[in-house]
Formats: sequence, structure tokens, C-alpha cells
Amino acid sequence: MILFVKLLLAHLIGDFILQPTSWVVEKEQKKHKSIYLWIHILLHGILAWLMIREIRFIWFALMLAASHGLIDVLKLHFQKPKTKRSWFIADQLMHVATLMVITIIYTGNPIDPSIFNDRFWMVFTGVILLTKPASIIIKNIISIWTPESSNNTDSLINAGNYIGILERLFVFCFIITGHFDAVGFLLGAKSIFRFGDLMQAKERKLTEYVLIGTLLSFGLAMLTGFLVNYCLLLMA
Repeated sequence: MILFVKLLLAHLIGDFILQPTSWVVEKEQKKHKSIYLWIHILLHGILAWLMIREIRFIWFALMLAASHGLIDVLKLHFQKPKTKRSWFIADQLMHVATLMVITIIYTGNPIDPSIFNDRFWMVFTGVILLTKPASIIIKNIISIWTPESSNNTDSLINAGNYIGILERLFVFCFIITGHFDAVGFLLGAKSIFRFGDLMQAKERKLTEYVLIGTLLSFGLAMLTGFLVNYCLLLMA
């Protein structure tokens, strides 16, 4: 496990700390012809070996550098302005997967399947429930109260949906870890930032609509957290 952590640290340093924006811009313009791409690849190999500092890891560091370069070249050639975010996420996931594979090969220890036990699946199901499924459930429940002005607000696209998902995940984590006071702090913080603006705008129907949605969101997250906690206690 510590080997993977060290390789991940090397990746973070190489990809984010030691890679200036100017390098990224030139790589996107010149792609595989950019000298900074090859410096970046070499840097990843050196950082990986420095983290482990074992002679026999040199070949694995070279393998890591080569795979990192291949992934970066694929991203640079196939990403478009509209797909840069998707390619960034895919790029990072592929890098992390590569680190996991190298860790498994080098240590000779496969991933222990016992970590995917009943407790894991219980918590994982709760997390999935509180993402898009919860958004759809809440949207359908409060659809009968949707105010006309709610469709004309100046806000980011789908911002409310993502805010709801994040707040539910925070509440869920607070509940299953026993930090109940943090739930009240989160609700209070959102009330200050959200409802203050709505009240100043004198949009009573919109305020009530957002309040209902927020309370449903928090309530669903808390209920899910309590149910998962109860099930985990039964498994103990």
C-alpha cells in the first residue's frame, strides 16, 4: 500500500507541482513534438524512482514513464476544446490505474478481495443512492411546487444539482462517522449563503421551493446515513 502512496505522490508532484501552465499550453499546441512533453515524461520516471530508491525498480520506473507518456499523447491527440474536461478526468484515472498495476506487479501482492465485503457494499450503495437517484427523487417530489421564476435565475448550468449531490454526500459522511454537529453547521452555512440572497430578492415562492428541496435533500441524506449505520451495527 505504501508503494502505491509513494507513486501517487510522485505523480501529483510531476503532474501538478512541477508542470507549469506554459508547458501544458505548448504540449496542447505541438503535441508529441513538444520538448516539454518529453521532459515531463522523464521527470515522472525520475520522481517515481526517487520515491522508491531500489535498483530493481528502475525498470518499473521506465515502464511508468513510458505508460504516462503514451496516455498523455493519446489525450493530446484526441481531446477537443469541448472534451478537455472529460479527457482530463479520463487521463488521471488511467494514470492512477497504471500506478495500481505497477504496484501489484512489483510487490507481487494482488488486491485483497476481502476489502469488498458487506460493509463496503452497504456504504457504497448509500453513496450511489445520494447522487443522481436522490436528485431525481427530490425533483419529482417538489415538481408540483416549481415556481415559474425558477427557470430564469442567473446561475451556472446544473449548479443546483451538483450542490445538492455534494451536500448529501457530506451529510452522509458526517452521519456514518458520528459527526452530527457538522450537519447542523453545513445546513447553517448553506442557509446564510442561499436563503439570504433569495429573501433580499423578495422571491417568496422561490425561497419556499428551495427550502423544501434543501430540507428534503438533507433529510434523505440523514435517513440514508442512519439506515447504513444501523445495518453496519447489525453486521458488527
